[in-house]
Amino acid sequence: MASEISPRAEISPRAKIGNNCKIFPFVYIEDDVEIGDNCIIFPFVSILSGTRMGGHNKIHQGSVIGALPQDFDFTGEKSECIIGHNNIIRENVVINRATHNGGKTIIGNDNFLMEGSHISHDTHVGDQCVFGYGTKIAGDCEIGNGVIFSSSVIENAGTRVGEGAMIQAGTAFSKDVPPYIIAGGSPVCYGGVNTTMCRAYGIDEKVLKHIANAYRLVFHGQTSVFDAVNQIKDQVPDSVEIRNITSFIEATKKGIISKL
Repeated sequence: MASEISPRAEISPRAKIGNNCKIFPFVYIEDDVEIGDNCIIFPFVSILSGTRMGGHNKIHQGSVIGALPQDFDFTGEKSECIIGHNNIIRENVVINRATHNGGKTIIGNDNFLMEGSHISHDTHVGDQCVFGYGTKIAGDCEIGNGVIFSSSVIENAGTRVGEGAMIQAGTAFSKDVPPYIIAGGSPVCYGGVNTTMCRAYGIDEKVLKHIANAYRLVFHGQTSVFDAVNQIKDQVPDSVEIRNITSFIEATKKGIISKL
């Protein structure tokens, strides 16, 4: 089915628009843009060069996709902003493309970005994440699947958030947040296992207890984080989730958030 494109939208003839899209008046789309099938682009959205968007996305008023990176190292190089499928991007969201030639900012599938959120250059976001009102994600961050950011969260540059984690409203953090936990406060600290979301993603009760035991060793033990990881491997029954925890902690460059 042909796309429904308003004659009052400004769209480069070089842009590639999929089938069955609806593009409202006053949308602006630049040359080097690809948009998949069944997308809805509401008025006053700008989609800039380097954007590659999958199907079934909804982009609401005032959002800017593929914006130039707000990075002093940017010199005009060609880079990309990759958007997956089935994402809802609400009003006034900004997503920057990557800084350097060949780099990519990546947003996965089935994500919900609420009003005023911002994903900066070279950040990689997984699937099924929620970004609350006014949440700001700095450059070069990594965010796993199923992460929930409440309102007005600030994630500083180069940090990681593991899958299934939840960041409470108003939290700012500069260290990594491991998988399956709740993090919040000022300064940010561990607030327990995110049991609600773990259950929603089908993690059974036995594994939930193992996750809690693993984090008891990390955040409430009397050893270093490095020793706590070894204790997890020795003492906690193995599972995909436990391996996710240990590998995430072992790979940290910024360190992880602190205990209560």
